Amino acid sequence: MKQTTRTASMVLVALLVLTVIVGAGATLLLLASTQATAQTPLAAAATAVRLDPRLMGWAFASAALSTGLAALGAGYAVARVGSAAVGAVAEKPELFGRVLVLVGLAEGIAIYGLITSILILNRIV
Repeated sequence: MKQTTRTASMVLVALLVLTVIVGAGATLLLLASTQATAQTPLAAAATAVRLDPRLMGWAFASAALSTGLAALGAGYAVARVGSAAVGAVAEKPELFGRVLVLVGLAEGIAIYGLITSILILNRIV
């Protein structure tokens, strides 16, 4: 029992580190692309309000982390609720509708993270 708990926690930590690395990489790429396009006079004239690139970097990082960590949490929740749901449906098939609602609620966590990141990105545009 301890070995499976240790393995699951190591997988969660690895996914968390991967999320941070991907978020940081995406942030750096987006910053590099916005700085390259902001150097042209046409792009500078098109944008009336210019934000600090460091602020935009933090916004991109927070949006990426919001989506990534919410998806990670939703995956963990669906795994826990889903395994319990399968056991409950195996014993009482009439519980299928109630169990489906519980799994859907666990999936909603990822949608909340995605909405949060969309709201963050809308503020910097």
